[in-house]
Amino acid sequence: MKQFILILTGLTLLGGIFAQDRVTGKSFATRSEVIAQHGMAATSQPLATQVALDILKAGGNAIDAAIAANAMLGLVEPTGSGVGGDLFAIIWVAKSKKLYGLNASGRSPKSLTLNYFLENGYKSIPALGPLPVSVPGCVDGWFEMHNKFGSMSMEKILAPTIKYAREGFPVSELIAYYMGRSVNALQKFPGFKETYMPDGKIPAKGEIFKNPALANTLELIAKKGRDEFYKGSIAKTIDKYMKEQGGFLSYEDLAYHTSEWVEPLSTNYRGYDVWELPPNGQGIAALQILNILELYDIKALGFGSADYLHLFTEAKKLSYEDRAKFYSDPDFNQLPIDQLISKEYAKERNKLINMNRSADSYPPGDFGQGETIYMTVADDEGNMVSLIQSNYRGMGSGMTPTGLGFILQDRGELFSLEKGHFNVYEPGKRPFHTIIPSFITKDGKPWVSYGVMGGGMQPQGHVQIVVNLIDFGMGLQEAGDAPRIQHVMSSEPTGYKMKDGGWINLETGFDYDVIRVLMQKGHKVKYDLGGYGGYQAIMWDKKNQVYYGASESRKDGQAAGY
Repeated sequence: MKQFILILTGLTLLGGIFAQDRVTGKSFATRSEVIAQHGMAATSQPLATQVALDILKAGGNAIDAAIAANAMLGLVEPTGSGVGGDLFAIIWVAKSKKLYGLNASGRSPKSLTLNYFLENGYKSIPALGPLPVSVPGCVDGWFEMHNKFGSMSMEKILAPTIKYAREGFPVSELIAYYMGRSVNALQKFPGFKETYMPDGKIPAKGEIFKNPALANTLELIAKKGRDEFYKGSIAKTIDKYMKEQGGFLSYEDLAYHTSEWVEPLSTNYRGYDVWELPPNGQGIAALQILNILELYDIKALGFGSADYLHLFTEAKKLSYEDRAKFYSDPDFNQLPIDQLISKEYAKERNKLINMNRSADSYPPGDFGQGETIYMTVADDEGNMVSLIQSNYRGMGSGMTPTGLGFILQDRGELFSLEKGHFNVYEPGKRPFHTIIPSFITKDGKPWVSYGVMGGGMQPQGHVQIVVNLIDFGMGLQEAGDAPRIQHVMSSEPTGYKMKDGGWINLETGFDYDVIRVLMQKGHKVKYDLGGYGGYQAIMWDKKNQVYYGASESRKDGQAAGY
């Protein structure tokens, strides 16, 4: 009873609707949508949004602008992205009237084996240091996108970030906060202080931060191409640094790396096709949840109702049991993807849901066998890019190769060490991935390019945006500003063995009577400040021939167009 009172007290102090009253628009919208005719960019940092617009105005297309903005985010938001991480994208190409999917995630070191972890007593792969480092796929992803669809030279695309890296930029309040949270864990690793603490401390809000080492790295990439990163001087520097740290990522691992163009997968939700990328990412979890929700009259249940929140949570639990069991590198496993996202499977899984009671556990299906950045760009030709990129766990592993200006990712932490598991660690394997871009089409034409950052929150966030737009009729900005729910398990993200049903994190804005009903259904409810992801979106209005842009009110994001 004491805990219950404390929870409600916290909500009371910070309660009320999410946004203040507005003269126009709906309850949850923090601002109007941005509307423009020729181009739109929505990223998690205003300077990156401006870089994207500059590229568009200079004649580049959405693919060029997306690469430029992503490079800029690696500089101004190193707490969530950078060339040491991986990348995924869904691209609508107006000329071919088709969606293309890119998996630019890297593989585990070939010289590191499962036995190494088991013989040295590891129960899981550590979050920091040399062991969780996998090949960074970001740069190769840029060049794959550019070679297939780009129109402007890479030197022009990367020039704005190189200039900012040399001259410096003012650090925003949020990034200063997250860098400050990272410093205690990461400053012990060689190269970190030299790169991110030039004056012996992390830059504070408003201070000018320069990263000349990153400028040099990007200049080499722009002039000499992707092979400079994977087979040239940059690769050799990474190889030498990792050997000095007792790591396994090698020159050979970098030289072997390739990205993969994949077919996006979809489910139809009330006449709209929602698209995600196939595993090794977690995108199809959103499709599985939507297939279950479609069996109910969600509009009639109402936004923020106890029945809707309960149903959403139970559908999430069901899909995440499958996520824990099956989602992994398809090169190493036969994955039952078609079955998992089928409408028939959703009907069978739905039979397990009790609308009056929270389940402590669900079985996974049986077929006989962290921080991120999200951004989206659209151009005057109708091309749209949905792109997500990350180091995992904020700034990454802490491994900061000498003189390169970036940190290597720790995505390998997401491998399982359980023999026989689909996602068990193996050399040359892509780990289970949390970062996922998304896209919605209507009658074969583009409608919304969007994403929600935030580890295990991402499929949950994707579903809530879709439901807000389609079932509850919210506008693009309101759909992202509306209060969110996140169901959490202590064993996420690498495993999902439910024993007590986990708990629900709620943002402020939900009625207290609803919280009481959820508790009566057996849910544990907590208030959590943050942890609900970061949203960006662009919508195409074919009637008026304009783009709508929306960006996350919880972070530094900006949508802008021209």
